[in-house]
Amino acid sequence: MNFIISFPGLKDVLVKKVEEVGEIIRIYVEMDRQENRCPKCGNKTNRIHDYRVQKVKHLKWFERKTELFYRRRRYVCTCGKRFAEANSFVERYQRGSIEWNQAITIKAITAKTFKEVAEAYGTSPTTVIRRFDRIAKEESHQIGPLPEVIAIDEYKGDTEEGKYQVIIADGITREPIDILPNRYKTTIKRYLQKHGAQVQMVTMDMSPSFKAAVQEALGKPAIVADRFHFCRYIYWALDKVRRRVQQDFHAYDRKKCKKIKRIFYKGYDQLSQEERWLIERYLNLSEELERAYRLKEAYREWFTRAKDLGASQIRLVKQELEQLLERFEREGIPEMQDVIKTFKNWETEILNSFVYNYSNGFLEGINNLTKVLKRNAFGYRNFERFRAKILLSHRYKRIGKHIG
Repeated sequence: MNFIISFPGLKDVLVKKVEEVGEIIRIYVEMDRQENRCPKCGNKTNRIHDYRVQKVKHLKWFERKTELFYRRRRYVCTCGKRFAEANSFVERYQRGSIEWNQAITIKAITAKTFKEVAEAYGTSPTTVIRRFDRIAKEESHQIGPLPEVIAIDEYKGDTEEGKYQVIIADGITREPIDILPNRYKTTIKRYLQKHGAQVQMVTMDMSPSFKAAVQEALGKPAIVADRFHFCRYIYWALDKVRRRVQQDFHAYDRKKCKKIKRIFYKGYDQLSQEERWLIERYLNLSEELERAYRLKEAYREWFTRAKDLGASQIRLVKQELEQLLERFEREGIPEMQDVIKTFKNWETEILNSFVYNYSNGFLEGINNLTKVLKRNAFGYRNFERFRAKILLSHRYKRIGKHIG
């Protein structure tokens, strides 16, 4: 008796019987008898040689694993060639249906780990990895010319290629483009020379090796320093001053000052009444800490004003920055001297951040997701597989949510 309902992934298939064995649903299927073309001579034949039953894994039904028992028909041609009939649900030499293989491939891209996919579909992690490697090879297209605006950042990958890798993304669409095996200057330079003919602007953190590689490979593109990365130098310097001067405080004040260190980072106008009382208390205990805090507040005022002025009055922004650095120098606080040197070395790139509306913030988000992928899988030793996992996860992040 044939079932008149149609099952997903089993087009033009005759379902003979369905039974439940433990936690597994078994579906017995076969194809209609019809003429098939001989792969050797090309003639059509309807003569049956024999039948063979093939067990095929299929998608779950109601959270139960499903197995197809396919009664495969083999034909024999007048030329003597024996061959299996054509079907639409399982490929030759496969133990899983086409739908099952497609679902595993998509889930291997979107799921946290390969082991998780294997457990969900009743197979081994190595089978999932093979499916993933196959789609990764098919999808790893040749990298073309880079866009006009790119963003560069590093992340800790811990693969066989090295401890750190470099990710390159489109600064406009914010989609990752490629991942380099290491962060060496020669690697980045060689890659940009090959693909970066159209690049006009590069957003990066304040890495000297990145800057040197970009300038040597691309000539003089507009380099934009990410705002977060140059702002934190001010807060790092203030924190170093706090740690140094609090050593002379009473034990209670030293512990309390350390406990409330985050308050020092906030703007004075954003503090609550209690926080202002605490700030004033510890600034009164150290004249040097007070001067460092006032410098931080002066920097915040300049930064806010620079954002408001932007590209329209960038010369005024530059002038006020130089005046601020002169004030830093006059104060003579040791920890602030490194800040002066850094800001002078990166002055053009810092000012570019107020001229152009680009940042590396989205790339930091991508790197955060990359760290989650690595942590869930307890690390990836194979660089090419990890590279494909990152790029494909972002390319297909909106598909395959409810497959299988």
